Amino acid sequence: MQSIISIQNVGKTYAGGFTALKSVDLEIERGEIFALLGPNGAGKTTLISIVCGITNPTSGTVLADGHNIQREFRAARSKIGLVPQELSTDSFESVWNTVTFSRGLFGKAPNPAHIEKILRQLSLWDKKDSRIMALSGGMKRRVMIAKALSHEPAILFLDEPTAGVDVELRRDMWEMVRGLRDNGVTVILTTHYIEEAEEMADRIGVINHGELVLVEEKHALMQKLGKKQLTIHLQNPIDTLPQGLDAFGLDLADEGNQLVYTFDTQREHTGIAELLRALNQQGIEFKDLHSSESSLEEIFVNLVHQNQHARQPAG
Repeated sequence: MQSIISIQNVGKTYAGGFTALKSVDLEIERGEIFALLGPNGAGKTTLISIVCGITNPTSGTVLADGHNIQREFRAARSKIGLVPQELSTDSFESVWNTVTFSRGLFGKAPNPAHIEKILRQLSLWDKKDSRIMALSGGMKRRVMIAKALSHEPAILFLDEPTAGVDVELRRDMWEMVRGLRDNGVTVILTTHYIEEAEEMADRIGVINHGELVLVEEKHALMQKLGKKQLTIHLQNPIDTLPQGLDAFGLDLADEGNQLVYTFDTQREHTGIAELLRALNQQGIEFKDLHSSESSLEEIFVNLVHQNQHARQPAG
């Protein structure tokens, strides 16, 4: 399938010497929902800004639906709708007027039927005559999406679309994004919420410290991220693991006072019950159990380390 966005060797270094992106290569397929995951400051917004023509790259090229974002800026930008993190719109204008105006900015002829369709899709139709200043934060975010869709783009960027949005509205927005994809719009969203990517994305890219660490199908990546650890605090320290516990892949910690068991939360059977029975059979007593899950920040750091290790020459 032909890529609708092609990012090749894109880097960005600012005048002060800070490198925000390092040789990013990424192909985004037509009609998919692609989630770009990363902690704050990882380079997500910088990459979006380059693709949307807001920031110039230091190196590399970007094609949007076949158009070079620098040499054919108008043609490329007309294919893209952008919903930024910050809510910025004319507070005194009505919803209808501000969305219609956004369409005109791209040189598109008036199309009231299209504007009505968007507002109905976003549950904004009954607010079409309301001033934006009178809307809730969630409704204002929907207006930003309507503005981004007003010129009928093939590509929609959502930069942290549910930041500051309550749980109910977040789920409504997920449903809306899936509807956009079903209508032929390619959606790229940035987020640091794992559950958001898990709920919506077809593929996930992980970015950290300006490097695209990996790009994978959602299900494959979520298996990697869905790890939890069970720390077993022993009554008495042990020097080595009995052979009867080899199958559990345990790690000894805290000078033999703890056993650490890593398991997959998405599997039907975690193996914890079997492990506890095996400990009893081996006569190993414990006084406490503690379950923990890696933070997203830790997961990204681990992925970066794995990626760097994989690139080191053997020997």
